[in-house]
Amino acid sequence: MTASVDAALDRLQRQDAAVPAPDATLTIAEMAERTGVSAHTLRYYERIGLLSVARDTAGYRVYDARNYARVVFLNRLRMTGMSIRDLQRYIALVAEGEASVPERLRMMLAHRDAVRTQIQELTFALDTIEFKIAAYGGHAQP
Repeated sequence: MTASVDAALDRLQRQDAAVPAPDATLTIAEMAERTGVSAHTLRYYERIGLLSVARDTAGYRVYDARNYARVVFLNRLRMTGMSIRDLQRYIALVAEGEASVPERLRMMLAHRDAVRTQIQELTFALDTIEFKIAAYGGHAQP
């Protein structure tokens, strides 16, 4: 694999391995380090309502395991191309509680279908690229 693919996979694996203990708290720097999401993006997510973060007595952000799980979830949906507007809609539905589960499910099913379509399209495009590489005397990847 290429270095960029390896780095992306490594970041995702580190997210899974760096889940804080249920009673632990993280600073914004620790959250950014563990999730791979910049402090700027974390503040932006809070400002637009995707995150609700507690503050300590000095006014510093205090992230908990629930915040961590949400940031990882948001990050992965963004990786799939979900728009900020759709993320905001989804989080608003979460705030509505159990009554919104059917609509959340519909959103996730529709997004899953879109991601699967995109994967198929990208696979087709990748096959075309591999063909050209082979045509130029290079080695296509398995």
